Amino acid sequence: MYIPAHYKNENLEEVRQFIKDNAFGILVNQLEGKPWATHIPLELHTDAEGKEWLLGHVAKANPQWQAFSEEQEVLCIFNGPHAYISSSWYKEEEVPTWNYIAVHVYGRLSCLSEEELLFSLEKLIEKYEKDSDHPIAMSDLSKETMRQVRGIVGFKISIDDIQAAYKLSQTRKEDHPEISRELERRGGANQCAMAGLIRRQSEE
Repeated sequence: MYIPAHYKNENLEEVRQFIKDNAFGILVNQLEGKPWATHIPLELHTDAEGKEWLLGHVAKANPQWQAFSEEQEVLCIFNGPHAYISSSWYKEEEVPTWNYIAVHVYGRLSCLSEEELLFSLEKLIEKYEKDSDHPIAMSDLSKETMRQVRGIVGFKISIDDIQAAYKLSQTRKEDHPEISRELERRGGANQCAMAGLIRRQSEE
């Protein structure tokens, strides 16, 4: 991914937390010579040896898994808030732009054993059920329901490289107050989240 130097985030702790908070990503590999992408949860996991992995699964009906190979590098994309930035918010004339956060993770993929797949599903359910009024656990599910696991393929990705672009108007610090105000005035979720990120950056 092309990242201008002032937008490159090399704070791996911050980037890891971003991946955990924005885990609905895109898995990209090659299928019959063409790029193939699937939108799925990709959970960051650290094993007992301290090795980091991305864990996920796809439906067996999805042909993507048939091209899974430890020899082929895959790409996982995670997106955060993004927003159009009007140059009318600047003190000096300039072209408009777009602010965003994007993280690309590269690695080698291997399929999970049945035991590993069940572990990853249990952790996935625990993570997203914890704030429910009546959370479910995988142990609550009947044998009939659990048979659906046969219809998915679990995988883990050994992480080789993480690239993070945080484009937050770093080169327009004098304009941060106006940019933040205008984004919040628009009121959308992406705009308000971006305004908060710009304000936090100004305070650092």
